Amino acid sequence: MDHSRAPVLEALEAFKQRGDVVYGPPGHKQGRGADPRLVELIGEGVFASDVLTLNGLDDRRESQGVVSQAEHLMADAVDAKKAFFSTCGSSLSVKAAMISVAGPGEKLLVSRNAHKSVIAGVIVSGIEPVWVHPHFDEHLHLAHPPEPQDVRRALEQNPDAKGMLLISPTDWGTCADIAGTAEVCHEFGVPLIVDEAWGAHLPFHPDLPTWGMDAGADVVVTSVHKMGGAIEQSSVFHLQGDLVNPDVLKEREDLLGTTSSSALVYLTLDGWRRQMVEQGRELLGTALERAARVRAAVDGIDGLDLMGREVVRPQGAFDLDPLALTIDVRPLGISGYQAGDWLRANCHVDAGSADACRIGVRITHADDDETENLLVESLQRMVAAARDGRIEHQPATELPTPTGLELRNAMTPRDAFFGRVEQVPIQDAVGRVVAEMASPYPPGVPVLAPGEVVSQEVVDYLTTGVAAGMLVPDAADPSMKTLRVVAR
Repeated sequence: MDHSRAPVLEALEAFKQRGDVVYGPPGHKQGRGADPRLVELIGEGVFASDVLTLNGLDDRRESQGVVSQAEHLMADAVDAKKAFFSTCGSSLSVKAAMISVAGPGEKLLVSRNAHKSVIAGVIVSGIEPVWVHPHFDEHLHLAHPPEPQDVRRALEQNPDAKGMLLISPTDWGTCADIAGTAEVCHEFGVPLIVDEAWGAHLPFHPDLPTWGMDAGADVVVTSVHKMGGAIEQSSVFHLQGDLVNPDVLKEREDLLGTTSSSALVYLTLDGWRRQMVEQGRELLGTALERAARVRAAVDGIDGLDLMGREVVRPQGAFDLDPLALTIDVRPLGISGYQAGDWLRANCHVDAGSADACRIGVRITHADDDETENLLVESLQRMVAAARDGRIEHQPATELPTPTGLELRNAMTPRDAFFGRVEQVPIQDAVGRVVAEMASPYPPGVPVLAPGEVVSQEVVDYLTTGVAAGMLVPDAADPSMKTLRVVAR
């Protein structure tokens, strides 16, 4: 296929050349009605490019196939059979993939280190999740993806399961054995969905971890806004094989998706695909070299412990994305929350994620010498500040044991979430069935999912974590003084 083409961009150019005057949405009419103060801040181009697909980029019949052509090019670029654009991020795409495989009351194997959007999909759909627990690294206090034998065991115990949802890469850059997991799933005749939100860049350079489609997954969901060059909410889900019907997948996406999709998302997805096909290997090669230099520099900073390929081992990670830098700051006597806050306040550097132990930063093809040097210098300044006592120590978070987050299920997430509930002091919630999600954010992996039985260990983790700077924005009470539980 001709990857110099960018059908959505070409349609916008044609729209502008025709000089169409629109008498429908959006109401700002390509910026003419936008507040000039807003236009001055974000630019005329944003509004001028905000055009409906129907009777805008395309006609009412979609006879030009503007978006479908762009999706065909995307599928070809990453060796997928089909690709579908989503303007609601992978939070929507992953739900669409899930309900294309399993329905209400049916079982779906789900890696328990899944993002809250996956748990939300389970709640909304009525799917019965079978949690496949990741391998908890006791030293690093983070979860590595489940291994193929874990999936095999779960399928043997649940032969009626309709498929498996795997997370790879994780928020910290560790990757699963997708090929091995796909082989197990296919042996049992069920599809593998991979939530590869952090992996949109993987198809475009051979020195990156294996892309899910190349590893045999049936559906792969990517958040192009995370590691690619498209704007926020830009997501694509990709399909291959015959275990998931493409018409069903498209229908399920249509059920959940917006009827007012953003042309800005389509435009940037289309432009990013063209850029990666034409220049991706070179751009990502430069990013890999840059990340290697940053890794070497961070390794040389006393007080920072950079996660490297030592985690690639049995019961650990299968692979590691070299563009993801996970930096443990505990040797400095501070938390990742403190490190992230200090970098933002003092260096105007925003870490991508932080928890009680570490911060996570990502290098992409967009970085340059200036951002590379700024990151290293800012980390050096942070270490000096911690050594000099300029970062005040906080109470420590009581971190869970390796099995401390493997809670017993008493109800399905849907029944617990929509059932009769009451809000009780959090200590009184121990032994009760939780009716809400409690997801430290970022990265947004729920510590508690509806239907699980609350343990004292989890309560201690959440309460001491909040005191140390943890954010739990999805809980009814983010202070973690109370918790919603199923009423007795």
